[in-house]
Amino acid sequence: MDDNTRAHAAERLLAAYDGGPIPPLTATYEGMALDDAYAVQQLQISALLERGRTIKGHKVGLTSAAMQKLLGVSEPDYGHLLDDFFYLEHMPIPSLRFLQARIEPEVAFVLKKPLQGPGVTVSEAISAVDYVLPALEIVDSRIENWKIGLFDTIADNASSAAVVLGSTPTPLADVDLRLMGAVMHKNGQVAGTGAGGAVLGSPINSLVWLANTVGARGVVLDAGHVILPGAVCAMVPVAAGDTVTATFAGLGSVTARFS
Repeated sequence: MDDNTRAHAAERLLAAYDGGPIPPLTATYEGMALDDAYAVQQLQISALLERGRTIKGHKVGLTSAAMQKLLGVSEPDYGHLLDDFFYLEHMPIPSLRFLQARIEPEVAFVLKKPLQGPGVTVSEAISAVDYVLPALEIVDSRIENWKIGLFDTIADNASSAAVVLGSTPTPLADVDLRLMGAVMHKNGQVAGTGAGGAVLGSPINSLVWLANTVGARGVVLDAGHVILPGAVCAMVPVAAGDTVTATFAGLGSVTARFS
């Protein structure tokens, strides 16, 4: 893709937030590659920053073996978390903001100092974490019917949409993120279960991958930023009237309500 084609794809995705989902980019732009997809993502982020938005963190997607197999990839992807993505737990979230929303439970890292790759090690990543929080990520796709390939979701900011953070900070030393179990309830019924080990073997591995991957592109994970390392179980659809709670062993719980 040349620069004009990348810009056109970015404009179509930006317009989809208000105009509705569009056909898969990979079906529209023949020969689209990984660098094209990340360039399209960055063009959108740059446009949103020019409109006054700010970056508050990053997310990692495609961290489970099942999702990687489904899309035929061998590594995750990443996207940006913007200031207007964050909602308070238990407070109504307007469902009309989303096109085809789904939700998934994650453990969120909050950084106390910058983390920049490449070359970040597990020990360096651990030392950069201030605390962890229970979280629910709301994902959404600007691609029709979630018919996404790897390049579609990367270009679409890794299908990012919103985040609900819990209010029980826990030091990393107080929980084994690999063995941490989680249960997600939707409207009082169990909607999913999982453990931290489903996220690349450990959510810490996901943080290391992110720091090194974005670092190679000149991006620093800043102090105070929130990092979502990936879901511990499969996402489920949500709509107005739904209430979703994720409970994590050793971390507490977080609840999202949709109006």
